[in-house]
Amino acid sequence: MRIATWNVNSIKARLDAACEWLTSANPDVVCLQEIKCETAQFPAERFAELGYQSAVSGQKSYNGVAILARHPLDDVSIGLPGDESDEQARFIEATVCGVRIGGLYLPNGNPPDDPSKYEYKLAWMQRLEQRAVALMEDGKPFVLAGDYNVIPLPDDCWDVAEWEDDALYLLRTRNAFRRLQHLGLTDACEIDFYVHAFDGGGGITTAWSGTASYAAAVLADVAYSTALSTAAVALVS
Repeated sequence: MRIATWNVNSIKARLDAACEWLTSANPDVVCLQEIKCETAQFPAERFAELGYQSAVSGQKSYNGVAILARHPLDDVSIGLPGDESDEQARFIEATVCGVRIGGLYLPNGNPPDDPSKYEYKLAWMQRLEQRAVALMEDGKPFVLAGDYNVIPLPDDCWDVAEWEDDALYLLRTRNAFRRLQHLGLTDACEIDFYVHAFDGGGGITTAWSGTASYAAAVLADVAYSTALSTAAVALVS
């Protein structure tokens, strides 16, 4: 099963590009972030014409996540457990062919000296870790795919000196991300980085800024040697 993730930065603005890419890449499952529309305005009919079902958690003008799948989307749940007061549309789950898919748009956290931004980010990551633990205890394969808004390693950006004081690279952020990995999850982007570097391609950069999207990370508790493999597809606009 091929699983892709894309911070689309407005599904309305990039609908034609998304449809063209779906047709050419033909993924089984796609997790979208920053759809920037309310649930009712999501163009599910357009994706249905291409053979994709949709599960959506939208929000006016900001955030918003969705899962597209060529197979039935079962047991859809919206929102990251742990804080009923959190109204931001950043997390959605569904089961596809027996695999639990979590699509996420992790808070940016900047500026880090604003507690309402950075402490919210860290609290959100703690809730995500708790959710990952619960999914692991359930004993079924799962994937947490999306825009993590984290720079785990210096090689994940073009110049780490420009990011040292950014919420994406602060030590507390990277530690929170590593705690997720240390649960036993695999970072597909990290694997892709070293595969590209070994092949002489110089690795891949997973953090972008400006008009481009932050590329994605995929964390999974499934082994790459099994029939199920995860593919992290980072697209920029």
